[in-house]
Amino acid sequence: MASAAEQLAGNLNFGAFSKATELKKRIWFTLIALMVYRLATYLPLPGIDPVALNQMFTQNQGGILGMLDLFNGGAIQRMSIIALGIMPYISSSIIMQLMTSMSANLKEIKKEGEAGRRKINQYTRYGTVVLCLVQAYAIATGLETNIAIEPGMFFRLTTVITLTGGTLFLVWLGEQITSRGVGNGISLIIFAGIVARLPVAIASTLDMSSKGTLGGPLVIVALLAMVVGVIALIVYVERAQRRVLIQYPKRQQANGMSQGEQSHMPLKLNTAGVIPPIFASSLLLMPMSLAGFASADSPEWVTTLTSLLGPGQPLYMALYVAGIVFFCFFYTALVFNPEETADNLKKYGGFIPGIRPGKNTARYLDYILTRLTVVGSAYLCLVCLLPEILKAKYAIPFYFGGTSLLIVVNVTMDTVGQIHSHLMAHQYEGLMKKSKLRGGKRRRR
Repeated sequence: MASAAEQLAGNLNFGAFSKATELKKRIWFTLIALMVYRLATYLPLPGIDPVALNQMFTQNQGGILGMLDLFNGGAIQRMSIIALGIMPYISSSIIMQLMTSMSANLKEIKKEGEAGRRKINQYTRYGTVVLCLVQAYAIATGLETNIAIEPGMFFRLTTVITLTGGTLFLVWLGEQITSRGVGNGISLIIFAGIVARLPVAIASTLDMSSKGTLGGPLVIVALLAMVVGVIALIVYVERAQRRVLIQYPKRQQANGMSQGEQSHMPLKLNTAGVIPPIFASSLLLMPMSLAGFASADSPEWVTTLTSLLGPGQPLYMALYVAGIVFFCFFYTALVFNPEETADNLKKYGGFIPGIRPGKNTARYLDYILTRLTVVGSAYLCLVCLLPEILKAKYAIPFYFGGTSLLIVVNVTMDTVGQIHSHLMAHQYEGLMKKSKLRGGKRRRR
């Protein structure tokens, strides 16, 4: 089956694209919104000493702060008003999904359809505010010792308000992109932050290669080959499906017996998508990002914990793998319920050949989904751990890999798919209008 990108390339008609005014407006809105996001990364917090901030970041750029700065598009290095990024919203989403699976009241709200979804989204925003207040206060306390020009309660208050407002602005901007633009707004903001740091990562790698630190041009060629291979693997696995045959019985119609229908239930190899690495990394980086801003006279256990959970450390990679595997199974269980699917099939008369409807069908679907999730989680662990191993063993400062590469490829595929859908819908509307005009002319004759 051709991907959305292949279909878009095969059916691309620039004349039809130029006439798709609604699609062009959405694309321009998305680009302008992302430009606003990039401009916001250059607005610094008030009361910050830029020289002291640059020294602190230079000392910690190879660790937690460097990874956080990658996802925030350089906002932490400049300590901008959106230094917290979108991660508090993602962490709040994790908490809300956990609570929805455990709370009966939230489950009932979720079943209310669009109204229930709006309520849960509102609760997620409230949780985002709480997390922002906690993280922003911890960051303000850490910055107050060495980086603040005039430390004090006023500095803490302004920092907390500014950082919280910056994250809420990003959440609002992402929702506007989703409703008025093309693609998922939150994902595109993360995508823009990663891509913005790509030239810096490439320049740093080339600089180290020119100095002989990385071993010469062959290492650059090997890195390029690795990136191309990982991209090909991501595209292949993200498009992979396990199609379960569904049979529908013959139905009696007015003109006689109709033929039974067959269809397929597509089960993706990686049902959870890019969610598990983001969730796992956000949970690991959230407490460590606060420790990164701690003062030099912090307790010894904070320094020990920071060193043990640093990128490339065995404990960090073990917890990272455990988090990816857990969220793979957890998120897959949230988005796909075998019992509910089996009940819906039974309600509409569908069945899997050789499997009895009801509980046996649910058990069979759960068996297939478990096997797929095992393979999908292994694939995610491989893709996400590969750059961590390279950085730990060979000191390669190539941040554009693993989770970031996974996010970029997935967001690109999703955005291209949505553009293709908008373009096909516009062409379909044009064909319908032409057919109506031709029909009207024939009737006049």
